[in-house]
Amino acid sequence: MRKEYLPNPVNTDDVKLPEDLESLVEEVAKNVHEVWAKHRIGQGWKYGAERSDILKEHPSLVPYEELSEEEKDYDRNTAFGTLKLIHKLGFRIIKSDK
Repeated sequence: MRKEYLPNPVNTDDVKLPEDLESLVEEVAKNVHEVWAKHRIGQGWKYGAERSDILKEHPSLVPYEELSEEEKDYDRNTAFGTLKLIHKLGFRIIKSDK
């Protein structure tokens, strides 16, 4: 019998990202969506007006800019949480002059 899984993410409520990282959230969120979409398409999924696991169709298989704000917020929350975790673990992100 499988033991009940109780998620225990690192608490990042006390982390305040520097302003320059807050501007990075949208770029990371867009990339999160792109990675997800590429993976789904690689599995044979395509755009469909309604999600169908049988037909492998999903309404979010569109460019990030075409997502609803609610869907973008899901990706933004993932990005924000990831950047906060990086900061909490003591790592710092520095933009190069490239």
